[in-house]
Amino acid sequence: MTVATASPATPGTTAEGRVPVTVAVPTFRRPEDLRDLLPRVLEHAAGVTAAGGHAVDVLVVDNDPARSAAAVAAAVPGVRYVAEPTPGIAAVRNRALDEAAGSRLLVFIDDDERPLAGWLETLLATWAASEAAAVVGRVSAEFSGPVHPWVVAGGLWDRPRMPTGTPVPVAATGNLLLDLEQVRASGTRFESALGLGGGEDNLFSRSLVAAGRQLVWCDESVAVDRVPAERLTRRWLLTRAWSHGNTAALVELRLAGGAGARLRVRARALGGGLLRLGGGAARWTLGAAVRSDRHQARGARAAFRGAGMVGGALGVVYEEYARQGRRWRLARVAAR
Repeated sequence: MTVATASPATPGTTAEGRVPVTVAVPTFRRPEDLRDLLPRVLEHAAGVTAAGGHAVDVLVVDNDPARSAAAVAAAVPGVRYVAEPTPGIAAVRNRALDEAAGSRLLVFIDDDERPLAGWLETLLATWAASEAAAVVGRVSAEFSGPVHPWVVAGGLWDRPRMPTGTPVPVAATGNLLLDLEQVRASGTRFESALGLGGGEDNLFSRSLVAAGRQLVWCDESVAVDRVPAERLTRRWLLTRAWSHGNTAALVELRLAGGAGARLRVRARALGGGLLRLGGGAARWTLGAAVRSDRHQARGARAAFRGAGMVGGALGVVYEEYARQGRRWRLARVAAR
C-alpha cells in the first residue's frame, strides 16, 4: 500500500484528489512487537484508503545497525522499510520526515503500541476539521503484570484526556499526526542533541507552537501502550520523573534565544526545581506519617522531577536511550 506516484492535481493531493499520508513506525530491536503491530496498521490504512480521500504509505524506520526489523517488514506486503544508522530517536523521526517527502501528512505510532478502532480515521477527520499543524491522539496504558498499589494510588501511569479539538501546547509522538506543509514552512526538525535523552518531541511540538502553528487533541484516536513489567517498578517510574524534569529544563534552554535568556531559564529551572524537590519531600514525609500511598507516590515523583530540573539547570544530561546503557553526562546547551 503506497502513496500514489502521479503528479498532484492540486497542492497536497494526488492526481486522483487523494491526500497522501505516510504512517511511520520507528523501531529499535522489537521484532515481536513490530510483527504484531504492522498488520494492524495496514488494516487501518486499508480502511482509510477504501473510504477514499487518502492514499496511505506504511513506513518502518529501523534504528538497529543490525537491521533486525528488515525481515519482519519484508514479511508484511505493503510495508516500506528503511534503516537509519544514526543512533537516537530524533534521527529516526527526521528520517521519517525525509521519507515522507511526497506526503501531505505524517502519522507516528510507536512499535510497542497497538491502535484501537478508528485510530487513523479520527486523526484524519480532526485534522480536516481543524487544519492544525499537528493532531495529538490519546495513548492509554496496558500493563503486562500486576501494578504495585503505590503506583496505582499515585496515578503515576495516568494519561491525559480532553475534548477533541482542544488546543494543546505540547505533544509527544507516540500517536501524532503532522501536517507536513506546515511543518516544512516552519522549518521545524527534531533536535538530534536530545535524541538519546528524550524530549525531542516536546521541543519539536513547542517549536511548532512558537512558530505560530496550532496543535489540537483527538480523544477518539487511541493507541494502547503495552507497558512491560520492568516499567512498573517504583525505581523505574521515579527515574522517569527525574528524566522528565531534566528534559523540561533542557527544552526550555533550547528554546531560549541568547545567553541572557538562557541564564534566566537556568535560574528559573534551578529555583523551580528546588521548590519541587522540597515540596515533594514534604509531601512524601506526610504520606509516610499518615500511611498514605498516594501522598508518598506523588511526593516522591515531584521531588525526583524537581531534582531533574536542577540537574538540567546545571548542565547534567540524562541519556535514557544511550546504546551502552542509561548514562549521565555534562553538556553545554547552546542556542539552537
